[in-house]
Amino acid sequence: MEHNHLHTKEEHNHMDHSMHDHMQMSGHDHMQMSEHDHSSMAGHDHHNMLDDFKKRFWVSLILALPLTVLFPMLQDMTGIHFTFTGAKYISFVLSTIVFIYGGYPFLSGLVNEIKGKKPGMMTLIGIAISVAYIYSSATVFGLKGEDFYWELATLILIMLAGHWIEMKSVMGASKALQYLVELLPSEAHLIENSQTRDIPVKELMPGNLILIKPGEKIPADGIIKEGESYINESMLTGESKPVTKGIGANVIGGAINGNGVLTVEVRFTGEQSYLSKVIKLVSEAQQSKSNTQRLADKAAFALTIVAVSAGLITLISWLGAGFPLAFAIERMVTVMVISCPHALRLAIPLVVAISTGISAKNGLLIRDRTAFENSRKISTIIFDKTGTLTKGEFGVSNFASLDTNFTKENILGMAASLESGSEHPIASGIIKKAKELSLAQDKAENVNALSGQGIEGTIDGKKIQVVSPGYLKEKNITFIDKTNVTETIVYVLSNENLIGSISLSDQIRAESFPAIQSFHEMGIKTLLLTGDNKKVAESVAKELKMDGFVAEVLPHQKLEKIKELQ
Repeated sequence: MEHNHLHTKEEHNHMDHSMHDHMQMSGHDHMQMSEHDHSSMAGHDHHNMLDDFKKRFWVSLILALPLTVLFPMLQDMTGIHFTFTGAKYISFVLSTIVFIYGGYPFLSGLVNEIKGKKPGMMTLIGIAISVAYIYSSATVFGLKGEDFYWELATLILIMLAGHWIEMKSVMGASKALQYLVELLPSEAHLIENSQTRDIPVKELMPGNLILIKPGEKIPADGIIKEGESYINESMLTGESKPVTKGIGANVIGGAINGNGVLTVEVRFTGEQSYLSKVIKLVSEAQQSKSNTQRLADKAAFALTIVAVSAGLITLISWLGAGFPLAFAIERMVTVMVISCPHALRLAIPLVVAISTGISAKNGLLIRDRTAFENSRKISTIIFDKTGTLTKGEFGVSNFASLDTNFTKENILGMAASLESGSEHPIASGIIKKAKELSLAQDKAENVNALSGQGIEGTIDGKKIQVVSPGYLKEKNITFIDKTNVTETIVYVLSNENLIGSISLSDQIRAESFPAIQSFHEMGIKTLLLTGDNKKVAESVAKELKMDGFVAEVLPHQKLEKIKELQ
């Protein structure tokens, strides 16, 4: 595979190195938060901030309505003059609440930016609302001039709306973290002195023995001490085919156990677990700022200097021209309030919200804004396989009779009857296909699992078995080994005689074909990057006419693989 596959059309415009540095995960040192901490950070913090801005916005809006009615310029424009004794004091009280409650995020932001010696948007907004409030309050208590209470309220309202919209736009990405966290069960079956008791997963310690029943999620990374089962790791590794694991094999927390009962010794929990590393990866991907936001911050810094300088120059100029102090201050405040970039503060979150919203409606979740902006330069797209290009389900791709006494429908029906009580992924695929075809099934009796090799039982007095090719070889039963490595094949026996075969695979989604074709028409290359084995990856890439593939890659290695390709 050529390295230039992933170069953008602008050869020297490299991806933001700081993002890559953030995404590095070397060992456990960087793992400072557990899965539940990450969930809390991603979910609760965003929710709390969103609710906070929403509440401040609505309270400020309600208080701004009477200020609008009392606004002299609006009264002059409408010709409706409405005033009463003490009106200016009511304006003062309402504006004070708006300034302190509605303006708090910006005032605290101003303090933080000054402390960090990085004046930006918050500094500019903070100065503008402070100057407007202090000057307006002075006019209420004796200084000659008009107040700026209405301007103050609308400025705070627009800024709160901007922040609220911005927070809302990033909420979608944080849900991805909560979904990852939910892969882990809340409880585990701890084995102590040959007895089991349920404990919260967070109380598990390395060295503990835990029991995992059929169909349950594995609560922590560990090693199998007893038992054998098929483990579905597709959500974590991309491996579409459930993997057979026995004593001594590693299991990953969050994977789903198949039909066997397992005893597992816990190795890694909390922030050391494999799932936690994936969560950390997603979390850091979400926290990067886009180039446009960085540009806006730089512009705000420049505007802060310009606004303050312009205000002071205005004050000095009017005083130098011999005008009264009140007149000069009024002009200074006007310049500083007007200099505050309502449009800049509101436009950027609006653009982010609208563009990410349109993308989400079309099934595209934006987790990194810099990458989103750079997407216009894309020359190659890399696809995951399981559940993206394929259905992510183990389905029957073919079934056949190898004995004239049985139709192929008989073969599938008997297999489905035997497998009806099993939670094995192969069983699920067979049962689903039989239901789709509405096949009649005779009840199977004396059903018994053949450890790691299949299942057997009695149907209509005949001993029927659904077994792996390995079982046939072990029993020296002659068969044509037509196993296609991109499929799993099971064989059906009647009284130890071979009567049929059933092939299963993770099938390609119908919409994958036109999708890949449309990218090729746009001149964009397509590559497959998957945790699945090389033969399956090659088969899918070939069938979809993709430009190449990389197989057997785990999620935390995928970023490294992309950098390597670049």
